[in-house]
Amino acid sequence: LAFTMSEDWGAEIAAEVEPTLNVVEIPEVKLFGKWPTDEVQVGDISLQDYIACKDKFSKYLPHSAGRFSVKRFRKAQCPIVERLACSLMMHGRNSGKKLMTVRIVRHCFEIIHLLTGENPLQVLVNAIINSGPREDSTRIGRQGTVRRQAVDVSPMRRVNQALWLV
Repeated sequence: LAFTMSEDWGAEIAAEVEPTLNVVEIPEVKLFGKWPTDEVQVGDISLQDYIACKDKFSKYLPHSAGRFSVKRFRKAQCPIVERLACSLMMHGRNSGKKLMTVRIVRHCFEIIHLLTGENPLQVLVNAIINSGPREDSTRIGRQGTVRRQAVDVSPMRRVNQALWLV
């Protein structure tokens, strides 16, 4: 084959390279394969950064083996259902049994869905918002006398105490 300069090389290249767009649909992430995380609304604006349940924090299972306690405030990025499962692993005999607590959380969510008909993740978020304290008291001590002083509670502590109380 002998090619001359007068031939149109652009037509051959355009014919060989046809743009093929492969559109990959990302499946909707549903907690335990049942409850969508996109519909969950965090009603309290101060807690939106500390209750991780939507977008990049949504998971199929609350068992990510993430190292969220390595750095300060990183536990705010831990999915809220996983934090609930981890808070159930307390009191010596339950420590380290995360699969058991994940199963307990799943059964509780099933019961909540059957009783209310709502998304159990939304019920959990509302419970955390309602049960977290907004005001607390601290000890102010001077020369042996101790006084209680009312203080505001930070959003991170509100979520932590709510999970501990739930």
